[in-house]
Amino acid sequence: MHLYELSLNNFKNISEARLELSGKVNCFLGNNGMGKSNLLDAIYFLSFCKSFTGVNDRLIIRRGEEWAMVRGRYERKGVDEELTLGLAAGKRKTLKRSGKEYPRLSAHIGAFPLVMVAPQDIDLIRESGEERRRWMDMVISQSDPQYLDALIRYNKGLEQRNRLLRDGCVDPALYTAVEMMMDMSADYLYRARNRWVEMLTGLFGRYYSAIAGEGAEMPSLRYVSHLQRQGVTLTTLFDEARRHDEIVRHTSVGPHRDDIEMELDGMPMRRTGSQGQCKTYTIALRLAQYDFLREATGMRPLLLLDDIFDKLDAGRVERIMSLVTSDSFGQIFITDTNRKHLDEIMHRTGGDYRLWEVETGGFTLL
Repeated sequence: MHLYELSLNNFKNISEARLELSGKVNCFLGNNGMGKSNLLDAIYFLSFCKSFTGVNDRLIIRRGEEWAMVRGRYERKGVDEELTLGLAAGKRKTLKRSGKEYPRLSAHIGAFPLVMVAPQDIDLIRESGEERRRWMDMVISQSDPQYLDALIRYNKGLEQRNRLLRDGCVDPALYTAVEMMMDMSADYLYRARNRWVEMLTGLFGRYYSAIAGEGAEMPSLRYVSHLQRQGVTLTTLFDEARRHDEIVRHTSVGPHRDDIEMELDGMPMRRTGSQGQCKTYTIALRLAQYDFLREATGMRPLLLLDDIFDKLDAGRVERIMSLVTSDSFGQIFITDTNRKHLDEIMHRTGGDYRLWEVETGGFTLL
């Protein structure tokens, strides 16, 4: 799969842009705040119907304007396809695929797989388990529509159960109805997450070693869930925690509390990892994610690399360049403030590249 044309109107600081893209490497050079990352976010938006940064849709629309639009023309499994995403103040966003609007945006997730590597990835290590759960859900949902359905049902049940607890409800029948729905979904989420972490761990370890170099530290991932206890079900956990949940007035057990422990040489990354180690760790996670999606979807995802070389030594930069320009990866979009890095990336592609200079939301092909 590749994106061969991108058009933007009123997207963040980009008033208007139309780019014809290389099928291999597309580089964007410019100072911070010029719009490089905004362009990558527009591509991300077409795959996920939301911003990578998590900002409200209203903030996507350029200041002073009432609407924004992103249009992408793709080659996907040998077929030309067009995606058009529209945003308007006070209205719901719309996504059309080859002119036909999706009735549910969730039905689009996974159809145009994408992996984004960005400075914000440090949150996977430093922040709470919510960040890592969001990552698991985002990746697995791209390869398994049933997982996304189970996640939506579980979260709907969780919202209902928490409302019952906040309201002080004591009717067992109401709790039973909600908890049965949550239990069925929870089992699917647990099994899918457990399989995914096991599969990802081997891929991740190889990428970490390839980037960090010979004699590097040993990374590890471990999935943590309340449902790991032998023979336990979500219903069992709810029965055990019922009195506690009634006191605190929220649901304290279940897949919404799952986490991934990230370690290096047996030590927690969030406490002991240096900036360079954390950057290497998160890039390796994202490249492992790419391999997983490639196998699961039968397509090469788009790979978006946003300012990834900062805080890395020359050796690690060199090894990342070798990886991402290999035949294992498809179309790449990369931003940097340093032309030296981009020139080296382009040199390795053998000529299949395009380079733009970005300034105040404008793009000049060099």
